Amino acid sequence: MKISELSRRTGVPVASIKYFLRQGLLPAGRATAATLAEYGDEHVQRLRLIKALTTLGGLSIAATRDVLGAVDQADSSEGALGAISYALPVPVAAQGAAGPEEEAEADESAAAEVAELLATLEWQAPDTSPHVLGLTAALKELRRLDARYGPGELAAYAALAESVARLDLERAVGVEDPVALAERAVIVFAICAPVFELLRRLAQENQVRRRVAGADADSTPPR
Repeated sequence: MKISELSRRTGVPVASIKYFLRQGLLPAGRATAATLAEYGDEHVQRLRLIKALTTLGGLSIAATRDVLGAVDQADSSEGALGAISYALPVPVAAQGAAGPEEEAEADESAAAEVAELLATLEWQAPDTSPHVLGLTAALKELRRLDARYGPGELAAYAALAESVARLDLERAVGVEDPVALAERAVIVFAICAPVFELLRRLAQENQVRRRVAGADADSTPPR
């Protein structure tokens, strides 16, 4: 298909397709003339993935290039999942101001809390994992704001997260090709995350409304 047809099938403007080609996000088509090229279904699939990463996933062009690079280099199922998990941006909590001694103490305390949690859960993750480092930074900031989790609270959230992770990985069952699996992982890890977060917020909204309605009912004087 020509680039105009590729644009029509994917909903991506021709100008954007040319930009993705220049940035190396989209592989070049098969040249048919000096200024013309033919594109196939693999370009349709890649463009939809790029569009999803940059719009739904909110990734920058540079981050999208890193993720796609991890997809293209995947040579095994485990490698594909691991590469995607590490390539995607890690949520990092905003850092408050603190002195050098306070900073070091907070780092040590938060790191110990994360290590204890992982040991209790028997989760496998090295200290160098960006997710371990991100969680450590987040817990440090919670400590600074005096809003840390109480005993057992973080473990309860972790148990829920493990259930979600199982559901996530079940969506990749049956995908044998490493690149196809990596692309599925991108969708699950990067794009389904906002869906889960919105479900969580809707659940919070529901709880708030129910509690307010319950409080109003309790305050209504009997007839």
